[in-house]
Amino acid sequence: MTLAPPPGDAHDTTPASGSSLPAGGTASATAMTTASTPSARTTPRPDVRWPQVKRPSSLSRIPFWDAAELSVAIRRRVVSCVEVMTSFLDHIERVNPAVNAIVGLRPRTELLREAAEKDRLLARGSYQGWMHGFPHAVKDLADVQGTPTTYGLIPLAHAAPATTDTLFVQRIRAAGAIFIGKTNTPELGLGSHTYNNVFGTTTNAYDPTKAAGGSSGGAAVAVALRMVPVADGSDFMGSLRNPPGWNNVLGLRPSYGRVPAPGGDVFIAQGSIDGPIARNALDLALLLRTMSGYDDRAPLSLTENPEALTDLASDQHGRRVAWLGDLDGYLPMEKDVLDVTTTALEHFTRLGMHVSTIQSLPTADTFSGVKDLWPTWLTHRHWQAGMSVKTAIDAGLRDLLKPEAHYEHDGLVTGANGPLSGIDVYDASVKRSGLYRAFRDLFQTYDYAVLPTAQVMPFDARTHWPASINGKEMSSYHRWMEVATIGTLLGAPTLAIPAGFNAAGLPIGLQVISRNHDDRSLISLAHAWEQQTKFIRDHPPKLISR
Repeated sequence: MTLAPPPGDAHDTTPASGSSLPAGGTASATAMTTASTPSARTTPRPDVRWPQVKRPSSLSRIPFWDAAELSVAIRRRVVSCVEVMTSFLDHIERVNPAVNAIVGLRPRTELLREAAEKDRLLARGSYQGWMHGFPHAVKDLADVQGTPTTYGLIPLAHAAPATTDTLFVQRIRAAGAIFIGKTNTPELGLGSHTYNNVFGTTTNAYDPTKAAGGSSGGAAVAVALRMVPVADGSDFMGSLRNPPGWNNVLGLRPSYGRVPAPGGDVFIAQGSIDGPIARNALDLALLLRTMSGYDDRAPLSLTENPEALTDLASDQHGRRVAWLGDLDGYLPMEKDVLDVTTTALEHFTRLGMHVSTIQSLPTADTFSGVKDLWPTWLTHRHWQAGMSVKTAIDAGLRDLLKPEAHYEHDGLVTGANGPLSGIDVYDASVKRSGLYRAFRDLFQTYDYAVLPTAQVMPFDARTHWPASINGKEMSSYHRWMEVATIGTLLGAPTLAIPAGFNAAGLPIGLQVISRNHDDRSLISLAHAWEQQTKFIRDHPPKLISR
């Protein structure tokens, strides 16, 4: 995979205002190619509409650039990597204490030393990729060489640093990023509220007394508050959807196999997927393109060339939207959620799209609709999440785990009817296959299926999870996120886009499900949506409003 360089890399050898090149030097670029990607290109392709930037009057404005703008500014040496790192670290120092999104921040001296080395590379005409000199924080479920991976668990807080990078981290490093620390996550990534006993609670970018969502809560808040240009996250049950929805940014759970994850089981563990969080569609596409690409260590990874992901052709005219809402009352939802999200549907119409309300979950031969949804999900979840917890319990950590972890483990090994069996898992997979066929039929008529990103608005951060919605008791720590199960079970790409705000100024989002492997269509929709709504541009959090 080759990333097309910002303006001035392929043909323009004239430094931008405020920049310099060594005597006789040119702004030539070194193309970044992802290992193991079939048909990887070694010459840049000018397929990205890179923005134009000027040196800001105050360097404190650097974090407010979009990621693509920052990339251009660094490559054209409008600003130095040291200036970039200094500005971001100053901004993090001001903002992060209110929300606790970035954890394990590395010492400033180390980071500035690495930034200075990035400047020296540029001075020698060596350019690593579009993230050259970017500050980047990885979700604390993925390994970054030289940094501990805690999973939010006390016993791992002082564990030895990781000796290698996770594959997508390797790719981000190869694109030139500097790893400044981690983004906070709930213990073992369980639950859509980011709290743990290692680093504490991450709170909402729009109201620090409210929950940020999870498990990519730290990542979404860090992006919303401009503490990092873009962020990686992962998603099993809405973790790349609910946190972006609650923090007014974009998130994308990619198609399974888009971002390969070698290691451990590589065939059946299709629940958790890594993906990008960003403030606009171009940045989302650039990070996804960096993280994507076939790797033969992950046999189910996709062989498609990721370069097409940055084609932002955004004409949505004539496309058809199926609004599933609360599935005709099956999913309990707060009034504000439905009020804000149904009002947001008008933007689809303004884009020339056709919106229809579907009153029930589609059915097929082996899937009978809403009565099968939660049982199918719970078997799938207990099987995969429970096995992850079992590893911690087998290591003697049971007494240190929170109730969410015990719930998944107990559902695996005891359950209401005894331990899960191979028959249980197979039967649930057959129903899941029926759900896929039901949506395959739906997508013969519609281009997108749309639901809210959560069933409640951001709740009090001191609460672990909503016990009830509209008087209906929640049967588990994650039942209030049942709305996110559909996209996961389908294995289909699912986009989170902002839907707007309630009267208290709290955001909620829409999740948009597309056909299998049609990630690019969703990125194009995100591009059209941001131009239509301007929710992110025009509604920054008060913590950073100026």
